[in-house]
Amino acid sequence: MKSIDVKELIEVMDELEKERGISKDYLVSALEEALVKAYKQNFDVDENVDNVKVTIDKNTGEMHVYSSREVVDELPVPELEITLEEAQKIDKRYKVGDIVNIEIIPKDFGRIAAQTAKQVVVQKIREIEKEMVFTEFNDKKGEIVSGLVQKADGKIVVMDLGKLEGVMPLKEQIPTETYKVNDKIKGYVLEVEKGLKGTPQVVVSRSHPDFVRKLFEFEIPEIYEGLIEIKSISRDPGSRSKVAVYSKDENIDPVGSCVGQKGVRIQNIINELNGEKIDVIEWSDEPSIYIAAALLPAQVMAVDIKEDEKFAQVIVPDDQLSLAIGKSGQNARLAAKLTNWKIDIKSESQIREILLSQMESENNDTLEQDNVTEEDNLTENKEKTKRTTKKEKKEKEVEENIQEEKTDKKSKTSKDKTKKDEEKEEKTTKRGRKKKTEEN
Repeated sequence: MKSIDVKELIEVMDELEKERGISKDYLVSALEEALVKAYKQNFDVDENVDNVKVTIDKNTGEMHVYSSREVVDELPVPELEITLEEAQKIDKRYKVGDIVNIEIIPKDFGRIAAQTAKQVVVQKIREIEKEMVFTEFNDKKGEIVSGLVQKADGKIVVMDLGKLEGVMPLKEQIPTETYKVNDKIKGYVLEVEKGLKGTPQVVVSRSHPDFVRKLFEFEIPEIYEGLIEIKSISRDPGSRSKVAVYSKDENIDPVGSCVGQKGVRIQNIINELNGEKIDVIEWSDEPSIYIAAALLPAQVMAVDIKEDEKFAQVIVPDDQLSLAIGKSGQNARLAAKLTNWKIDIKSESQIREILLSQMESENNDTLEQDNVTEEDNLTENKEKTKRTTKKEKKEKEVEENIQEEKTDKKSKTSKDKTKKDEEKEEKTTKRGRKKKTEEN
């Protein structure tokens, strides 16, 4: 088959390859596949049959349609096979099992091929452009882009980014800002996704902490060049941000460099954020110093840290308490998020009251302990006295028993003696009577 609009087709492919970077080989391959499908649809060929192929010469544009058939001995399937006899009419070298490519020239296929070629080229151009745009913006993920507001209905803002649209959901908007059509605004590329039909979709944010980070990189050359490092950012979009900066170079003042002469540098960032306050503090690897700095603009008297719990007890002057905590706890909350430490803030008076209360409690505990000790001593003395009384009583009973026994023994001895005396006296009397009788 002769080429279909050969010159025009080749010129279009060459132009696309040069201007848009679309590979000519890719277009030729896509066109060949599309023509095979068009042939099957228009000439009643089973779409599951894989023996039809189209070839296009990428230099001349010449196109051929072939039907690949297997050589068999007899009874061939017309669409898939060819007899050995018919095959050898084409080339005597064919044998059973070989594949013969037979060129077919369907009627009106030239017109169908021309329409298909146009559709394929247009479709592939769109697909490739979408892919190229997706790749371009995917490379911009984490960067800042500028665009015009196309739509702003309060819930979603649509931005014209040139080659495609950017979408800014409600949660990615700054609550204090109002967006109007044709406003030129900047946004942080949060996500790049493929939407319906492969169309790239860019999700843009103005409330993300990294939006502030990128603004700092744009405005402060030392950060862009890596001389100053942003260690951490905490943000309450539209109200206040805290940025911790650090420099290895001792000759560079990281905070001063970010603020700029008379605050010019930081003011440009504040203007872009429509007046959002920004506290720039110097990062330190010493937690107590870092936490004290994070509570700026409040002045801190002392910081007591518990490393294992990542907990910090902060003491501030009485007149600095409300400033340290901030409206609705904002300053303390942002400081805690910035440092990644739990922070408890107390005024000097509150600490005094706590200490006095602890001292009173300790004194009461000591007094109570003394009372308990005294009671224990009294109880012990009573028990001791009781034990002594019992012992004395027992000893007294024993003594009385001994005395009683002695008395009984003495009494018995006395009785025995008296009885003996009486017996002796009686014997003496009897002797006297006897003697008197004898004398008479």
